[in-house]
Amino acid sequence: MTLLAGRKCFRLLEPLHSMVYFAPETQAELTAAGLEKSRMCYFAGRAAALGPVGAAVVASTFYNFNPALVARHIPRAWTMATPEAITAARLRAVDAVQHRLLGAAADAPEMAEAAGLALRATEACTGAGRPLYAAHAELPRPEQPHLAFWHATTLLREYRGDGHLAVLLSAELDGLEALVTHTATGKGFLPDFARASRGWSEQEWDAASERLRERGVLDAAGTLTEAGVELRRQIESETDRLGRAPYEHLGEEGTARLTELAQGLTMRALGAGAFPAGVFAMGTMR
Repeated sequence: MTLLAGRKCFRLLEPLHSMVYFAPETQAELTAAGLEKSRMCYFAGRAAALGPVGAAVVASTFYNFNPALVARHIPRAWTMATPEAITAARLRAVDAVQHRLLGAAADAPEMAEAAGLALRATEACTGAGRPLYAAHAELPRPEQPHLAFWHATTLLREYRGDGHLAVLLSAELDGLEALVTHTATGKGFLPDFARASRGWSEQEWDAASERLRERGVLDAAGTLTEAGVELRRQIESETDRLGRAPYEHLGEEGTARLTELAQGLTMRALGAGAFPAGVFAMGTMR
């Protein structure tokens, strides 16, 4: 099985995890648990699996957020709600989000099939050097298929993400530089959303861009140079290599079937408005 098959499968699974971050149900459940609105819900919701860790740990594992932004919410969040309460609230939000965006598909037999395949894929994941994956892997597996599926997509997302950070470190890109180069590919987040949501000022963004120009990664207009395009290609290729184990374990037929099921669910979620306008570059979620 090719690395591209694993990448395609992941790209279709990932929105089915990340849609929870954009859903009003998530903020409603987490604020009901005691957290403040907006950023605190994201930082604490995703980091709760790590336990009541400090801001430096969250900034390190999340990587492309401004550490100063993280420090405004962590560790204060743990004084407002325990990690266990936050994790339970997030799962309640997932239940509500899936039923709103996926409708009857959330409880269909195909969801149970997708959950089984995704969970089988996670059997090949290991925690060495992958702290966010390892933390989430220790959480109890939900019994209901639609929640078990989301749990599995979370493990696959954090497993690949931890490996991606190792690749970025090898490429000598700090969190902000990685963000700038990724938006320059025309994929993923739009630059303005990426900068603002990650807590960087225009001056900090411009300084990172200047460092990248000095490296020959960006040109004067902020576009990737040939060297920059090649750097991003290498980063994605190496990320695919480090993240290949779940899909190799699932096998060609299983990966193809999970990709098919994930595509149907993702298209349904997108059609129901899972992500707001002004966030992603055109074509990113297709």
